[in-house]
Amino acid sequence: MTDFWQQILSFAEATTARVGTQLLQAVEPSRAEEKPDGSLVTQFDQWADAELRRSIQAAFPEHGVLSEEVEHIFPDRDWCWIIDPIDGTTNFARGIPLWAISLGLLYRGTPVFGHVYVPPLGHSFHGFWYGNSGLTGPTGACLNHQPIHTSSDAPSGNQFFSLCARSTQVLQHPVPCKIRMLGVATYNLLTIATGAALGGVEATPKIWDIAAVWTIVQAAGGVWFPLGPEPFPLQPGQDYGRQAYPTLVVSRPELLDTFLPLVEFLKR
Repeated sequence: MTDFWQQILSFAEATTARVGTQLLQAVEPSRAEEKPDGSLVTQFDQWADAELRRSIQAAFPEHGVLSEEVEHIFPDRDWCWIIDPIDGTTNFARGIPLWAISLGLLYRGTPVFGHVYVPPLGHSFHGFWYGNSGLTGPTGACLNHQPIHTSSDAPSGNQFFSLCARSTQVLQHPVPCKIRMLGVATYNLLTIATGAALGGVEATPKIWDIAAVWTIVQAAGGVWFPLGPEPFPLQPGQDYGRQAYPTLVVSRPELLDTFLPLVEFLKR
């Protein structure tokens, strides 16, 4: 099965690099429209979504696809890709050079491979995490093909904890780390996978925000703690367009006692 996983990784890297190159050429303040959930969408999100779906269907015609901009119903397939064509659309639309392309590959409803490409930084993340799937293959998480792992440091004023725009109520409490807010759900949580931050919280991520990083974070040694419904396994025929999955991620289990009390208000 090693050849299969190499094909998956090579496809994800080549496809997101190609799409990312085109998006970089378009980066300037661009017109954005507001979707029913309050998030923004641009013509570039829609183009990238369509391009990623076409590429997946050409390379893996037997695989299903669930994407942010088009298809929200999980298909009845063993293998399914979940696409976020531009994570951080508000940053992208305002010309802020921090946004990402995210691909998660699920087996029977649970992610086993994740890839996130951050074109403005040239950062390519991937990870394999098989859980109870029965699958085998390469393990671990990487940034630009170099292994990454979460930090073993203790909380302090020189360490980071990341928030999203809807989790600022955390600041009503003393926080034992410096706060960062990046505006990109995937990259927010990937800072924990790289050891740059000790923890992070996302209040309202959708399934396409978390499918890839769920794998990468855990493959890097991080702890994924749902503050609402368990995200996986997804169920065939269910519409995931509106469901949010509030999440706390920490670098190791001992830090749950430190950070969980700060985000109790997000529990659902």
